[in-house]
Amino acid sequence: MTSKKNQADPRVIRTRRLLQDAFDSLIQEKDFESITVRDIAERATVNRATFYAHFVDKFEILEARLMESFMTIINRRIRGHEVLNEETIQSIFLGLCEFHKGLGTMCKRRNTSLVPVFEIQIKEKIQTILLSFIDKDKMLATPNAPFLINTAAIMLSWGMYGAAYVWNKEGCLISAESFVEQSLPLVMNGAKELLG
Repeated sequence: MTSKKNQADPRVIRTRRLLQDAFDSLIQEKDFESITVRDIAERATVNRATFYAHFVDKFEILEARLMESFMTIINRRIRGHEVLNEETIQSIFLGLCEFHKGLGTMCKRRNTSLVPVFEIQIKEKIQTILLSFIDKDKMLATPNAPFLINTAAIMLSWGMYGAAYVWNKEGCLISAESFVEQSLPLVMNGAKELLG
């Protein structure tokens, strides 16, 4: 793994991008399981040692691509939101639907192994985003508040993730907007503890 100091070096950035682009093109062509580090390095026209200077293994490059894709979508959707309210939760939920639908585009072949691999990281990221909107004084207001707020954030993040996953898996039979609009009352009922 490259040191933090070198992360800003244009050559490091360019090489990481070459490796990620090579991975992106390979995932369009074959299953994740059959992609090797050698495949990625050859497609990027670098040697395997260069790959290992940037990523531990193919799972790390996959995680980087998925998290980058997810955070780009979520950051765009929650830009300008300052408090956790129904509109913020709706934006995050729509972002999850967009992310799941985008996985189908990112991975044209049937890569069923992709989603479960980093499902926990995505759920934890949603939880962190939800908690980032919570007033810290509210967390300390009562002895049980941190437990209840954390538990509510876990349930909300896992619930929205699961609903968006199933919506996409079943073929996006209705638009993401309609799906979220119909599901939001259920989500908001579970979010009462976060909203206070």
